Amino acid sequence: MNKFWIILSHTYMSRIKTKSFLISTVVTLLFIVAATNFQTIIDAFSDGENDQFAIIDESGELYEPLQQGIQAANEEIDVFLFDGSEEAAKDAVQEEEYQALIVLSLNENELPEANYYANNISDSSNQNFIQQQMQQIKVAYATQQQGVDQSTLTEISAPVTFNTVALDTSAKTDEELSQARGIVYVMLFLLYMAVITYGNMIATDVATEKSSRVMEILVSSASPVTHMFAKIIGIALLGLTQVVLFLGVGYAMIQANQDNMTGGFFSVFGLGDVSISVYIYAIVFFVLGYLLYATLAAMLGSLVSRIEDVHQLIMPMIFLIMIAFFIAIFGLNAPESELIKITSFIPFFSPMIMFLRVGMLDIPIWEVALSIGILVGTIALLAIIGARVYKGGVLMYGKSSSLKDFKKALALSKKE
Repeated sequence: MNKFWIILSHTYMSRIKTKSFLISTVVTLLFIVAATNFQTIIDAFSDGENDQFAIIDESGELYEPLQQGIQAANEEIDVFLFDGSEEAAKDAVQEEEYQALIVLSLNENELPEANYYANNISDSSNQNFIQQQMQQIKVAYATQQQGVDQSTLTEISAPVTFNTVALDTSAKTDEELSQARGIVYVMLFLLYMAVITYGNMIATDVATEKSSRVMEILVSSASPVTHMFAKIIGIALLGLTQVVLFLGVGYAMIQANQDNMTGGFFSVFGLGDVSISVYIYAIVFFVLGYLLYATLAAMLGSLVSRIEDVHQLIMPMIFLIMIAFFIAIFGLNAPESELIKITSFIPFFSPMIMFLRVGMLDIPIWEVALSIGILVGTIALLAIIGARVYKGGVLMYGKSSSLKDFKKALALSKKE
């Protein structure tokens, strides 16, 4: 057991000191800080002044409704009725006194139209906003011409009342589904990234030791099985260090910037209101999913002795987790489909998809237990097979990029 902890600590410490780990950690932390301070950063680069638009109203009646609509919808845009010629206004825009010039007029049908003049029309946000305001004015004019009362138009344009009610008393409400969707999506993304990042790291670490012949020393002092699981858990602790660091910094930044982070992602997903059981299932399926793919990655990594062969050999594993991720994303909008139900019992998909069903639906406990049981059994079987392959694979050298090397590795393990 002492050898296990020695290999585990060596794996953890050697990886945590690498430049790639430190750089990726720092970059991610900077991204978290930037994301949680996004509005503050935008304000820092802003001059604090509203965008100013010059208006020439050839109709004599469109400026007032446009001004009222803009002020009601966007407080960061100011419009001014320009007292001068159109050419003078264009000159003022070119001299950057105004963001743009808007010339208002009525067409032959007495409906509003506008010409928008700016130094650069690549920024479409303001253009689209002004166009939307003009569209509303046009609708008002057109309905007025047809004798439609404004209150009637407002009633017609109002969204239809559409209430959804689940007849099954155990089914989740819309609010509960939105809350669950947040933690489900976060868990899917974290597991996807963890498998790709740390699975690749495990396979690369084994191949690196083989290429430097360090493996021959290690397997002579500790059994290959001890070595494999020490690698898996060592890399898992490395990942846990990163996750705890990210969550800690993220939580601190969110607490420090609560006033600038209301609405949006936080109000839609409601991460804070999710049932504690969902978090427990998230941890269970995350750990089991990691162990499943990490064991597979270690086994595949033992078959190669050159780092450049690692990516080619673990590609089937990457495809598996990608397929699981894409099915799970589809399942966010259709959690009751047959595809989701069937794949939730397939071991390589169940860490993502059964957790999705647990979070989004109220399913029988026996289905969850069966899925976890199949997953645990698959991990145990894969660990037994993986240990044998690893035992023979670590002694294989030379170019290897084919899964046919499994047979060779198993044959070598029997000679030990």
